[in-house]
Amino acid sequence: MVQRVRKAVLPVAGLGTRFLPATKAMPKEMLTVVDRPLIQYAIEECLDAGIDEFIFVTGRNKGALEDHFDHAYELEMTLEQRRKAPELKQTQGATIKPGNAVFTRQQRPLGLGHAVWCARHWVGREPFAVLLPDELMISSPTCTAQLVAAYEKTGGNVVAVMDVPREQTKSYGIVAVKEEKGGLAEMTGIVEKPKPEEAPSTLAWIGRSVVLPEVFDHLDKHETGAGGEIQLTDAMAKMIGNQPFHAMRYTGGRYDCGNRLGFLEANVAVALHRADTSTETRKLLERLLKG
Repeated sequence: MVQRVRKAVLPVAGLGTRFLPATKAMPKEMLTVVDRPLIQYAIEECLDAGIDEFIFVTGRNKGALEDHFDHAYELEMTLEQRRKAPELKQTQGATIKPGNAVFTRQQRPLGLGHAVWCARHWVGREPFAVLLPDELMISSPTCTAQLVAAYEKTGGNVVAVMDVPREQTKSYGIVAVKEEKGGLAEMTGIVEKPKPEEAPSTLAWIGRSVVLPEVFDHLDKHETGAGGEIQLTDAMAKMIGNQPFHAMRYTGGRYDCGNRLGFLEANVAVALHRADTSTETRKLLERLLKG
């Protein structure tokens, strides 16, 4: 029986320069998609997967993340006094249980692998999920819930993948796989940001994975890869062949909120997906398109 996945690592130290000036004084993870910040979608995704312990790898000026997941006593009291029950429930629903969140700093921007390595003491020697909050996933069950289910079936490491156009492989970690069956395929390799003509496939890692703690043994070496950074995919590649490693094809909605158009698309898609906003959003879009 495989060990339960209880913890998630969320690398949130980035500066968000693509969203300046909005991110000059606000973490990019606090940018809202409809009425929730990006980071909350990632936490809700974890909770849907049965994960309830969180390690946030932060940087300077990220205090708003901690405040968001804490109790806002004055606000909650005001909402209660004004009998705004739905708003009170929404506010309290964004709170992480006491002791279930750790915030640690990545003091220098040395890459995603380094950010994950910064969480090693709080992860310990157990499997854990990695989520990149810039990637917003919309599906039921959630992407992370699907990953955990796949992990419980296969054991070892599992990464979520989707097909991308070949010319875009230079922007992703690209996996090589054996024959795919039922949306799962054994991985034979993974390479970070290969040139299109050198990419082993068009299956891209999309910022969700379940990883075994042995990854830290490789990240401890602080070896640099693409872009001169410590890459998580390089550490993963060294584990392939030594323990189970699978790619899970994700078929839900995925929105790259690391750029402005992707963020705009996410807002529209989520508004259309939600029962409380879909009708009015459609009317709004129709009116704007006519204009």
